[in-house]
Amino acid sequence: MWFFNYSWGKIFEFIFFPFRHLNPWWGMIFISLLTGLFMLAVFKYTSNQKGISQVKNKIKAHLLEIRLFKDNFALSLKAQGNILRYNLKYISYSFKPMLVMIIPLILILIQLNLWFGYHSLEPGQKAIVKVKLKKEYNPLDLKLKIDPSPGFRVDSPPLRIEEEKEVNWRIQAKKKGIYSLVIKVDNQSYQKNVAISQNSLTKISPAKVNKNFWAELLYPGEQPLSSDSPLESIEITYSSKKMNLFGLHLHWLIVYFVLSIIFGFGLKGFLKVQI
Repeated sequence: MWFFNYSWGKIFEFIFFPFRHLNPWWGMIFISLLTGLFMLAVFKYTSNQKGISQVKNKIKAHLLEIRLFKDNFALSLKAQGNILRYNLKYISYSFKPMLVMIIPLILILIQLNLWFGYHSLEPGQKAIVKVKLKKEYNPLDLKLKIDPSPGFRVDSPPLRIEEEKEVNWRIQAKKKGIYSLVIKVDNQSYQKNVAISQNSLTKISPAKVNKNFWAELLYPGEQPLSSDSPLESIEITYSSKKMNLFGLHLHWLIVYFVLSIIFGFGLKGFLKVQI
């Protein structure tokens, strides 16, 4: 799974490389354009384009029929039934391309969350480091500590939460850079990246997880912990990032879908795709 995550992640690093020092909106616009083109290509080559065109024409014809015979209840009712029937047929034509798109889109969304979901820490900012243990381990029985680092300082002793199988520390960012947070558990060391004062468009990994298909799928930003590690995950509580649109702070997912749909519908005529 890590090889796939690493390779897939490198594609997005290549895509966003020109936008690292620009406003995140430029990277969002570009990836939304690519997504719109991707959706159009899937629709064009996996759907019944002729059937979609015919169904849309039928729906338009019956809508016109309702307007022309609005005083005839029987004809209007029949036209509405036909509109419903052809809408269901249209949905059936759209089902195949949607099925083809869903897995790639999920994989894209997971990667985009690394780029648009979190702010890096700023010097002076505090955050919580959460270490989750596997269920067979008790946080009271293990010796855990965080090694010193030039990029941050540890502001609290470990808080051990036995019921949650969790150990927490509070850290404070000190210096710009990407640093390794080294957690020592007995005689073993485990590392997690910490991003401090990075560019506005930077890949931020909030969690490093143990080897597990679903966990690695959802948190692909760093190589997973070894399977024999007592740790289930190492997480840093970065603050959430919002897209600023004239003072409105929008979640990146909303912006992404809206822009992708706008690009898709805007280019469908140029690329001769029936949607």
